Amino acid sequence: MTSWRAGELPDELARPPGHSRNVEPTEPERGNCGYRDRRNEVGLAIPADIWLTGLAMGARTASVVQVRDREPQTSLESVARRRFLLTRWPWRSLGYLVTTALAFAGALPFVVIGIPWITLIALAASQGDELSPAMFLLLLFLGLFLMVGIGPLVSIPLAELERRRLRMVDDRSVVSAHQDPPEADLWSWMRTRYTEAATWREVGYVLLLVTVVPLAYLAVLAALMLVGVLLVSPLLVALDGGSVMLGFGTVDTPAEAVPYALAGLVLLPVLPYLLALLAGAHGLVARALLHGEGRAELHARLVDVSQSRARLVDAFEAERRRIECDLHDGAQRRLVSLTLQLGMARLDLPPGSPAAAAVEDAHEQAKHVMAELRELIRGIHPQVLTDRGLNAAVRELADEASIPVDVDVPVDIDVPERPSEHVEGTAYFVVSEALTNVAKHSGATKARVKVRRHRDTLNDDVLTVEVRDDGRGGADPAHGTGLTGLADRAAVVDGRMFLSSPAGGPTVLRVELPCSQSDQPSE
Repeated sequence: MTSWRAGELPDELARPPGHSRNVEPTEPERGNCGYRDRRNEVGLAIPADIWLTGLAMGARTASVVQVRDREPQTSLESVARRRFLLTRWPWRSLGYLVTTALAFAGALPFVVIGIPWITLIALAASQGDELSPAMFLLLLFLGLFLMVGIGPLVSIPLAELERRRLRMVDDRSVVSAHQDPPEADLWSWMRTRYTEAATWREVGYVLLLVTVVPLAYLAVLAALMLVGVLLVSPLLVALDGGSVMLGFGTVDTPAEAVPYALAGLVLLPVLPYLLALLAGAHGLVARALLHGEGRAELHARLVDVSQSRARLVDAFEAERRRIECDLHDGAQRRLVSLTLQLGMARLDLPPGSPAAAAVEDAHEQAKHVMAELRELIRGIHPQVLTDRGLNAAVRELADEASIPVDVDVPVDIDVPERPSEHVEGTAYFVVSEALTNVAKHSGATKARVKVRRHRDTLNDDVLTVEVRDDGRGGADPAHGTGLTGLADRAAVVDGRMFLSSPAGGPTVLRVELPCSQSDQPSE
């Protein structure tokens, strides 16, 4: 672990121009919106090749993990390393290629299954247009029947062997994509296997194994034999005693064969790369067709996505609160001071004078701007929600609505503990946006907001927000972004949104937000 103090960071880790300062939530304090300003602390832009395992932002110090190269996990990755020839990957690749003969032997039943198609190809090549349509269809569907009926019985065990053999050229975990049959009998097993996509991917792999793979292996084998012949060409000429054809020319004496031997010696170090590339390509195809993500891998990926989303939510919330704090402690205070100064200036000017009229107009405009700024700050994050909780915040929204709103929020909604800031903020903005939509689009004469906190069927703590109006209904998320935005906002905290809005009304919007600590983005 390497640490630098502020002002001592290397150029590649320095904060880029325009990088926002870091603001960290603290306990609510008077005068700073509950946030500690870190204008002088270090902000980092971490390069992509640094694995960040921890970031300590205290006392103007940042800690970053040193750069370390990740070990190659496949033979294809190993080819790009400088010390490839000194690693175990060339030998692992050679072992994989040699043992492919076992897999090919296991796939020989596919050759028998494909006899009708092989016969069809031979007849089409020999007879051409003289091949009867009846014979063509007979051989085609007979081969298809055998492939569909017997092919999976051959490919399933062979695919399991290939998954085990794949570990020779791929250190990553590889698991079967097959599902467990619902019952233990043979019919249930057959029905499950024959209806799985994984089974037919395995059949496709075995078809490649008996058709394309031998051609690729023969091409590499020919290259190996050519290099071998070049290396021993002087000995071949000496033993033969006459002219020897070496592919690129004919030599008569051992001396003439020496340049060919030198060429073979130069090409010799290239052979391990060629073997690794072939084994890696074979392994890449095998993994693509035979690997299925296991439950543990899917769970790990889901956890990673959830944590990434939580970090984004935390960063967005911190930035939003920073903007609110800047407006509240900066622009609003200066605007209040300006309003007071204009008010004092009005008192010093003669009534009815042009200067007094201009100052009075500026004073009124400043008061209007200050009121709009207060609304903007409250829209970013209402102070009443932070200070008094969801109950008071929802009732304030209802009081300011343009239509009568009945509020049903228990006074103990925050008992035994308040929901997280993310959940409270989401619930508040759902109510705010819903009441705005009701006033603008529904034509309703009244609305009702109901908030409850309860245990669901899984015994999880859930906060439910329901907004109902007596408007004309017909709300459709496809006709605007408002409802879609509410659904997206709820989804950020793993919540769900339900909408019922038949033509003629009423419209009911219901949002369920999990309050369990494990479900919330962590600070």
